[in-house]
Amino acid sequence: RVLLQLGTIALGLLALQPAMARKDDRQKPMNVEHADSFEGKYAPNSVTTLHGHVVISQGTMKVTGDLAKVYFDADQNVNRIEITGRPAHIEQLDDNGNLMTGDAGKLDYDNDQGIAVLSDHASIKQKGRGAAYGDKLTYNTRTSQMSGESAGDGMVPMTFLPKPATATPAPAQSAATAPAPAQSGPAPAQGHH
Repeated sequence: RVLLQLGTIALGLLALQPAMARKDDRQKPMNVEHADSFEGKYAPNSVTTLHGHVVISQGTMKVTGDLAKVYFDADQNVNRIEITGRPAHIEQLDDNGNLMTGDAGKLDYDNDQGIAVLSDHASIKQKGRGAAYGDKLTYNTRTSQMSGESAGDGMVPMTFLPKPATATPAPAQSAATAPAPAQSGPAPAQGHH
């Protein structure tokens, strides 16, 4: 019964990509697609715990993990979700169709503030844009601002991918009619973008 009630709750869940999450995801219902078991109730100021192979989705966003705690406020709206796993995983498309993925031992999302915190071997990757790694990555889903920190060696590695080059097709010429290359002086330098 709780799963059916949870399935009807609208939830603005995680959006970790540098481009904003798909805007219409926030208007769609949250669905608990799978959990081996659960306990709790859909009531004001309550917590429902989902155990085993948890899959929660909302629009293009999908979160998976071993355990999820769903926190409800006084108005029975979801105000926080905590997911743990090996790893806890999130994925979502942005408005341009780019896939963002995040993995960590723990994923904590404050729905009221729009802040996602990934901790314990955290990584965030977005196709065509790059990646960040650390012990703790914090992402503001409203502003796309991200921060990271790391224990141990104190390093937070990041990769920034270049924009793909736009190829300009050359006009078609046959080898017989193509002009011979000029032999006067050195070839012009090729610039890199």
